[in-house]
Amino acid sequence: MDFFLPSGNSSKESESGDLKWWQLSLIGVGCTIGTGFFLGSAIGIKITGPSIVFSFIFAAIGTYIVYNLLAKMTAEDPQEGSFCYYANKAYGKWAGFSCGWNYWCSNILIMGSQLTALSILTRFWFPHVPLWSFAAGYAILSIIVVLTGNKGFDKVEDLFAVIKTAAIIMFIILASAALAGVIDGDAKHPGFPGSAHDWFPEGFKGFWSSLIYAFYAYGGIEVIGLMATRLKKKEDAPKAGIIMLIVLAIIYVISLGLAVYMASHGAFNEKESPFVTAMDKYNLDFFPHVFNAAIIIAGFSTMTASLFGVTALLVTLANDGDAPAVFSKKIKKWKDLPLPSLGLATAGLIASIVTALLLPGKIYEYITTAAGILILFNWSFIIISALRILENKLLGKIIATAGLLLILAAISGTLLEKSIRLGFFVSLIFVALIATVALIMQKKVWKKEGGSSC
Repeated sequence: MDFFLPSGNSSKESESGDLKWWQLSLIGVGCTIGTGFFLGSAIGIKITGPSIVFSFIFAAIGTYIVYNLLAKMTAEDPQEGSFCYYANKAYGKWAGFSCGWNYWCSNILIMGSQLTALSILTRFWFPHVPLWSFAAGYAILSIIVVLTGNKGFDKVEDLFAVIKTAAIIMFIILASAALAGVIDGDAKHPGFPGSAHDWFPEGFKGFWSSLIYAFYAYGGIEVIGLMATRLKKKEDAPKAGIIMLIVLAIIYVISLGLAVYMASHGAFNEKESPFVTAMDKYNLDFFPHVFNAAIIIAGFSTMTASLFGVTALLVTLANDGDAPAVFSKKIKKWKDLPLPSLGLATAGLIASIVTALLLPGKIYEYITTAAGILILFNWSFIIISALRILENKLLGKIIATAGLLLILAAISGTLLEKSIRLGFFVSLIFVALIATVALIMQKKVWKKEGGSSC
């Protein structure tokens, strides 16, 4: 998958597409599943308990509202620039600029999140090796992939998507067999929650705080909105999205439901996938190793694809005048590699490695929270852009407002949980920096150009 996101000024109408709606749905399922679900969901369970399944259902509803509005804008006015273009169209140059840079920053944090997750998972085999050393190794491997310009990367990504989905299905099958008594084990399951306290052992505050991790697991939906321009029938975009989200929601809820049924609330932690925790008491020596390897492969693919994406995005931002011109330069002798853009993305990765060295205990929660919030800021832009661009009836406005409220609930919930609160303030720092630069650009550049249109 390629996260290339042109911004408003360079948007071009898509040519005739080559995808059927069901193909886009399948691609969406593969692209969306990542370590945010495989590992981040463990933090969500730790924060709220079995009610995490409700968090994922609410997140699925909010995600669909966002995707549906983006798909409608795409069907009405197909643009490769997608949400950056529509923000520009709805509110002017500052909005497109902010969306582009907010998305760039969120992907840098996502790479840091994936990088940290990969390192945590690898320590399953090498518990005494420092976290930062694994982070450095995976970062170097990812940069090498970008430098080589591997033409077969798209096909490899498809394979990785299959591995991600297969890992979840494998857990569902094995967990079901274990509960049916087919697999021997000495586990005592807490079972189905019998009271409100069993569902919400950490209270409503814990449930509220867990929403960000549920939304984060659906992160990437805006990328599928971009790919909707490749549909043969652009009007099929909403249908592709709802099928994709139904499949994701079913997979997520069933697998998490089995996990919280099989293991007690206190057994889950951020250093181990909840699915490995759930199968811990069974005589399946191969499962933790196979599942761990599958998650690492999947996480590495997502991180590397994000590195490709932020590199390409910065080039487009530079071409549009929304970033210094130096970042648009490419090395012709080396497969037109945008070396300055890759260099800045690499600096972001290095910053993640240094942070992992300084804060090895809580870095994954902080980075994941901040990345999730920045994604939701962009989702908010998608909704408010649709409210201005599309001709929405009363019901449509009510649904869009409900989406905004769900997003606001997920963002505000991070303030209630001490262990992830710092991530909220990290995201605000990024937003403040982007807003400051946008204000300067508005006064000194865009105003002189005499236009803020797309």
